[in-house]
Amino acid sequence: MLGNIPRIMITGSNSGSGKTTITCGILKALINKKISTAAFKSGPDYIDPMFHSKVVGANSRNLDLFMLGKETVKYLLFKNACKTDIAVLEGAMGFYDGLGKTSKGSAYELATVTKTPVILVVNGKGASLSIAALIKGFKEFRSDSNIQGVILNNVKPMSYMFYKEVIEQETGIKLLGYMPNMDDCGFESRHLGLITAEEVKDLQYIVDRLAAQATESIDLETILKLAQTAPALEYEQQDIEPIAKIKIAIARDKAFCFYYQDALDLLAELGAEFLPFSPLTDKKLPQCDGIILGGGYPEIYAAELAENKPMLKEIKNALAVQMPCFAECGGFMYLLETYKENNQIYKWVGAIQGETFMTKSLKHFGYITLEAQKNNVLTKAGGKINAHEFHYSDSSANGDGFLACKASGRGQWPSSHVTDTMYAGYPHMHLWGNVDFARSFVQACAGYKKKLCEQGDKKC
Repeated sequence: MLGNIPRIMITGSNSGSGKTTITCGILKALINKKISTAAFKSGPDYIDPMFHSKVVGANSRNLDLFMLGKETVKYLLFKNACKTDIAVLEGAMGFYDGLGKTSKGSAYELATVTKTPVILVVNGKGASLSIAALIKGFKEFRSDSNIQGVILNNVKPMSYMFYKEVIEQETGIKLLGYMPNMDDCGFESRHLGLITAEEVKDLQYIVDRLAAQATESIDLETILKLAQTAPALEYEQQDIEPIAKIKIAIARDKAFCFYYQDALDLLAELGAEFLPFSPLTDKKLPQCDGIILGGGYPEIYAAELAENKPMLKEIKNALAVQMPCFAECGGFMYLLETYKENNQIYKWVGAIQGETFMTKSLKHFGYITLEAQKNNVLTKAGGKINAHEFHYSDSSANGDGFLACKASGRGQWPSSHVTDTMYAGYPHMHLWGNVDFARSFVQACAGYKKKLCEQGDKKC
């Protein structure tokens, strides 16, 4: 099928080039002009889409070629952008940076697969004519790079105007504007990248300032025209039939906030209704047929989680009577018995025996393929799904329900606790990567609901 989706990719020459700051400024500036906008992020990152969502006012989506595959990525791009005026895709890392020594899974590959015009963000601090060499190198490194414009970051207005003509002459690429250094408009980082949008003080003030600057110094009209040059998007329709009406309690607070919105939408299409709750502040679970505990930063709120004993008991009791549960990374950590930090021990849920703790380095960082070693709530033995790990914590009990294999082929290890009603492990998976995993979880929740009804539960 074909769909007309005006679209643009904003990517960087490297991590730290300022592409997220500039993307947020452009998104807000477009919205201020009453232009309906869909936002997307290349790769598995959860945090940048949170910033997009706060800016756009609608959920931002991830387009990850490794976890989803080409056809699903193109379908989700169309599905989420077909009713908007423009889709803005933000790249990850440097434009060509992908798996290992290749560009597989990179922003470049995403732009190529989706035939999206590219705007390159270059940090111009401390450089002048050398910027032209860098831009030309990026353009010519691959003949199909589709780099159509450049935005310079961290440059002074006078420097930009002085060098603009010669850079364009040397590269054949139009400069679409600049952003000056704005010290008070940066986003802080921590061990998993940027801090979350919820934690940024004066976020609206920062975004409004970025939008005002983007409106003044970035050629938004040319960006809109460039987006219109994107050819019709070829995609395959992927219809999802509902299975059963169920209710899923989903952890949503400062400690648990990492979710792929498209994966949640998939569960909703299959029949799930989500009931948000906070493991930090709520004392009871919502009346539900299943639980989802996403990733996040439980280690930062270790004491508060430990002090909320009623919720710890609620979740442990629910899992003890086989309520289906899907727990990733931070959610998995929360299900363990204890969290240890600086010789201080905090008691958490205790549904899984073991201790979790922070380390000084990344553990099992990168893309993996998971293969089930036994039948479980998500799949039968042998079922596979591509996933991603990115965590500085570790545990004494990482599980053995799946075998995790590095995408590079350089290493494998046992991963994740599984039962007929539970998945709990460090890997993050996007359920559109294997829709049958989502179907199996919904079916398990429906089975739990049916069992309660047969037992005469008044709340059924």
